[in-house]
Amino acid sequence: MNEEGIKITVLIIVLAGVSAIILGIIIWQFNKLIRYRNQVDSAWHQIDVQLNLRYDLIPKLAQVVKGYASHERETLENVTLARSGAVDARGAEEQSRADEALDSNLKSLIAVAESYPDLKADSEFLKFQDELSRTESGIAGARKYYNGSVMQYRNACQSFPGNLVAAVFKSAFGPRDYFEISEPSNRAVPAV
Repeated sequence: MNEEGIKITVLIIVLAGVSAIILGIIIWQFNKLIRYRNQVDSAWHQIDVQLNLRYDLIPKLAQVVKGYASHERETLENVTLARSGAVDARGAEEQSRADEALDSNLKSLIAVAESYPDLKADSEFLKFQDELSRTESGIAGARKYYNGSVMQYRNACQSFPGNLVAAVFKSAFGPRDYFEISEPSNRAVPAV
């Protein structure tokens, strides 16, 4: 083999090595983004579980209130409508808006309950109130985990070389929204 052939062979080996390294980085980044995306999806499902627990409690709580305060029909209807809107919401942004409306209506329902001493002392009402409070804490924890997962996913999609892989495979790595409560007054767990 002459000197020219050796140079070509070395060049081919170097190019193959560099190509293998680049391909390895792309595969590693792709798999990393897949893991983060799946973590975000899993975290969202945890929020969904907590929200469904909450949605299941609301009609029971409303039924107990209705027994004591049947003339508060408008408040009960508003809670029911807000619950339906929250159940039907899709995606973090829409869910966030629907949950804010539901929180507001739940606060009205609890305010109605405050006007009825017999209701405040009812064991069923107290049980549902306690369950709702625990569920609200569960939602807050799930939201914190979800938002942390979204941040990690976004960081991976926006930093180099993940941003290149995310741009090439943008249909697989679409944006994910945080699950936020927009008004600072709503940031605390509702007092029930």
